[in-house]
Amino acid sequence: MSSINPNFHFRKASEPSVSELMDGVLNQNLTALSKAITLVESGLPHHRRMANELIDGLLPHAGKSHRIGITGVPGVGKSTFIESFGLQLIERGHRVAVLAIDPTSSISHGSILGDKTRMNELAAHPNAFIRPTPSGGNLGGVHRKTRESILLCEAFGFDRIIVETVGVGQSETAVHHMTDVFLLLLLSGAGDELQGIKRGIMEMADLLVIHKADGENRVKAERAMAEVKSAIRLFPTPPSGWLPEVQTLSSIEKIGFDSLFQKLDRFFNHSMNKGFFDFNRKEQSLAWMKDALGDSLFFWLENQSDFHEKWKLQEEKVLLQQKSPFSAVSEILQNYLPQ
Repeated sequence: MSSINPNFHFRKASEPSVSELMDGVLNQNLTALSKAITLVESGLPHHRRMANELIDGLLPHAGKSHRIGITGVPGVGKSTFIESFGLQLIERGHRVAVLAIDPTSSISHGSILGDKTRMNELAAHPNAFIRPTPSGGNLGGVHRKTRESILLCEAFGFDRIIVETVGVGQSETAVHHMTDVFLLLLLSGAGDELQGIKRGIMEMADLLVIHKADGENRVKAERAMAEVKSAIRLFPTPPSGWLPEVQTLSSIEKIGFDSLFQKLDRFFNHSMNKGFFDFNRKEQSLAWMKDALGDSLFFWLENQSDFHEKWKLQEEKVLLQQKSPFSAVSEILQNYLPQ
């Protein structure tokens, strides 16, 4: 005899509407913000349409923040730094959102989520919000998710958005193109560490911080600072006209933060007075639009009933070197786009 009541029906949880999410974000409801970010991370077609409507509705309320990109070599202490940095921003009257990007998270399932647990004090603060952004193996997807998450956090009322990236690689370029200032953390003993950092990433940095400059590391950190200053003198002057600044800092001993905030103030004053801040934001918006076109086009193709069959066929020809990747893509597009 069945123990299940035949009159019982599982009730599917109703998902919030766009207007409910919009109201929740504008009324600073953290649950609504989390659900809104989950919506923009979804790959379902109707969720993407809802996400576009939500972002368009909240756009007039976004943009009023400083977007700070932070990166550094593994082991440099990004989590420790971000927690101290974020708490000091809050002490200065700001509201802080931390968006962490890890292109490898779909494999490791640990590095970003671990960051949140290591930043216990910041994560628990009512004026802070920490959110990991897994890539699912698609860095292009990270661009879209993180950019939309930035806008949602700004509409919520966070005026300092920290975008953290794990490791040093392709994701650094992505973060640089979605933030206002780019901060690179380095370790003392810089001679060895500098060899492991691409020059292009150092050239992108507006501020370079020799971290863990405490205890016996202080002297080494000072030497590292001198080496880095010598290295960046050889770099070309960036379009903003800002010459990158270098300093030492200890998150554990809370030494160097006053100097860092002074440098950040100088950077933003320079950027705004020279008109570069607005210019950079406009350039980023156009770049986001271009990336969104490619992202949306591929998403549309993936949802065509016969796309995967055609893709597999062309994939095999490319692997057998019967066709170049470029002509394979061209042939796929010919099936869907008007001639």
